[in-house]
Amino acid sequence: MATRDVSGGACVVGIDFGTDSVRSVVANALTGELLGTAVRAYPRWADGLYCDPAENRFRQHPLDYLESMEGSLRAALAEAGPSAAAKVRGIAVDTTGSTPVLADRSGRPLALSAPFAENPNAMFVLWKDHTAVREAERLTELARRWGGVDYTKYVGGIYSSEWFWAKAMHLLGTDSAVAEAAATVLEHCDWIPAVLTGTSDLGRFKRSRCAAGHKALWHTEFGGYPSAAFLRLLEPKLVALRESLGTETFTSDTPFGALSPEWSARLGLPRDVAVAVGAFDAHMGAVGGGITPNTLLKVMGTSTCDIVIAPPDEAGERLIAGICGQVDGSVMAKMIGYEAGQSAFGDVYAWFKELLCWPLATVLPELPGFTEEMKRDLLTRAGDAIIPSLERGAAALPFEQSTVLALDWLNGRRTPNANQRLTGAITGLGLGTDAPRIYRGLVEATAFGSRAIVECFRDQAVRIDRAIAVGGVAKKSRFVMQTCADVMNLVIEVPAGEQTVALGAAMFAATAAGIHARVEDAQRAMSPGIEVVYRPDPERAYRYDHVYRDYQALGCFVENQTNGKVQS
Repeated sequence: MATRDVSGGACVVGIDFGTDSVRSVVANALTGELLGTAVRAYPRWADGLYCDPAENRFRQHPLDYLESMEGSLRAALAEAGPSAAAKVRGIAVDTTGSTPVLADRSGRPLALSAPFAENPNAMFVLWKDHTAVREAERLTELARRWGGVDYTKYVGGIYSSEWFWAKAMHLLGTDSAVAEAAATVLEHCDWIPAVLTGTSDLGRFKRSRCAAGHKALWHTEFGGYPSAAFLRLLEPKLVALRESLGTETFTSDTPFGALSPEWSARLGLPRDVAVAVGAFDAHMGAVGGGITPNTLLKVMGTSTCDIVIAPPDEAGERLIAGICGQVDGSVMAKMIGYEAGQSAFGDVYAWFKELLCWPLATVLPELPGFTEEMKRDLLTRAGDAIIPSLERGAAALPFEQSTVLALDWLNGRRTPNANQRLTGAITGLGLGTDAPRIYRGLVEATAFGSRAIVECFRDQAVRIDRAIAVGGVAKKSRFVMQTCADVMNLVIEVPAGEQTVALGAAMFAATAAGIHARVEDAQRAMSPGIEVVYRPDPERAYRYDHVYRDYQALGCFVENQTNGKVQS
């Protein structure tokens, strides 16, 4: 790929679609300096529309994505200065995943047409939506017994309700109207590049290698996706959707196309801006965070997504059981990308915070003598202060006084061995147990869950020497990070900067635009460096070895007693 002349100060854009909001950054393509950043929340999501947490249903309207993307990108360009837009050469997008949607023959999500505008089944099914537990179990069982190839062999041997085919199967089986209207199924990270380039021919869509390999069972050994014969046994309507996907996938250093006239005008950007093939947030974030072989890159937010890369000659042909996939090129071209993660991480702390806030939120509206504004202000300030106060109390506890033991499976278990029917647990409670002790137990539980992932890799000869952590939790909580370093007995580095994932997307934009020849070159040139290093305390690491065994024993007990009994 030819390298462009950047003497005029070329810029690139990275757009990071998270669970609650979208972040846009405008970066110097040679140095990685962030010239403009902006964040916009999804308005319908913020209002709780189309979701039912009690049913584990989490849907997002495509208009939330479009409106928030435009708003955040225009704001980032404005912050970057009046000359920045004209210098933009590339755009890359990362999203949560698997977050698919049923769409029509032009790749338009069904919720953007009048008949389905308010139908949650016509919207994007967010990664944390677990309505497809039964469908995932059916796929896993069929893959093992149908007599043909085991299509789960490259995704750890267990298919998850968080993934592409299970979600599509659930939608088709529960809503006949959307099933009849659907001509294809799209990942969020594939739809946004199509929107930005004005692509409406499904045959010209460049499907993400990252998304297809980790969540949709695509592999070169299979000649693409699972066979029509296999999918027909699951749900006959899946066969037509499979045909709409084609057989080829693309790494994210590849241009999807050029910015369309419509979006060029809407954003004030040049027409020749290259738009890269999309990918998932953790995978682009791993590049932004500085991942190298034998490093565990943890994206730590509401959940975690953990990434490891290895060259093919080191990875060999061994299959790694219990993880979320091993895909050639899902992170960097010519590297095997391994994915794992925890279904709840920051969400565990948020759950406890909401639990503690419940009395205040319930009683305060009924108290006389306060205006509505005063009540809202008090609730907001109290809520903001709870986690920092809990952390101070938990950090002050002597190690030997920590009797609380917890499981981090409040949103099921992603890795090792996906099982979304599992639930969390807290033990060791007594009349002397206070909120800081419970909080510390929850933090330790999330750290133990991280250690279980490290041991899953190491037990199967995947080498891990150190960790890098990016995301909101890594930036906000020294207590959580030090606990993770002690429990995993690993050095954890936290990169500088607040938008590591979006910066990773910008690195792919610079590569797709031809400014850098390889993603590795963009990473070296644009990396922000390391801001904080957490080193394990040897004594605490030794003592946590014993507590970790108790965590494992509790997990075995809870799984044996409750597995299969939780309503999906």
